[in-house]
Amino acid sequence: MITSQEAKPTLFYLVRPPKIQTGKPPLLILLHGVGGNEQDMFSLANSLPEKFLVVSVRGPLTLGPDSYAYFRVDFSTGRPIINEKEAESARVSILRFLEDLKQKETFDEKKVYLMGFSQGGIMSYSVALTEPEKIKGIVVMSGRLLPEIKPLVAINERLSKLKVYISHGSQDNVLQVQYAYDAVNYLKAKGISPLFHEYLESHTISEAMLKDVTIWLDQIVNSQQ
Repeated sequence: MITSQEAKPTLFYLVRPPKIQTGKPPLLILLHGVGGNEQDMFSLANSLPEKFLVVSVRGPLTLGPDSYAYFRVDFSTGRPIINEKEAESARVSILRFLEDLKQKETFDEKKVYLMGFSQGGIMSYSVALTEPEKIKGIVVMSGRLLPEIKPLVAINERLSKLKVYISHGSQDNVLQVQYAYDAVNYLKAKGISPLFHEYLESHTISEAMLKDVTIWLDQIVNSQQ
């Protein structure tokens, strides 16, 4: 439930129009990692499937010049400790942004996808698993599923149609690949069958990762015609 007290202003974003014109294109929202900005993920836009309206969002929290996040996180203990209030505010902000976007861009509201790297992947899980009727599928690249979000996750029946793609590097020293294994097991317990690809990579998006994601997105959107 989004209340007026919880809602934040519309987030800043960049747009790549669909290269193949349709009446209402599917929407792909890109979410960057902590300390990044909307340009980071937007640099991938021209490599993504041509049917999508691609929107790259800037996180609501300013860390410094051209440096943004969805919430603050502390790694000083050796494991990530999040600012839970900021993480929840960001989840609500993305849902509010999606509602606002309907007034500004033309897209198929039944074909909305989220694609996030690192903290953007975290937010993709948090939004889709709590409001699965609004999100058709997610791509989580080098992310993790917050334990703090699990009490808010929808019941299995509501999650049954959600499509999930996970990619992670086995050499990731920021968010270890174990987070991906844990997420896969959790999703399977919720009745979701995620597609998981592991790569001999660090905390990054490699050309191979992007190529495989693009193939999956193409297959998903074409299967819905």
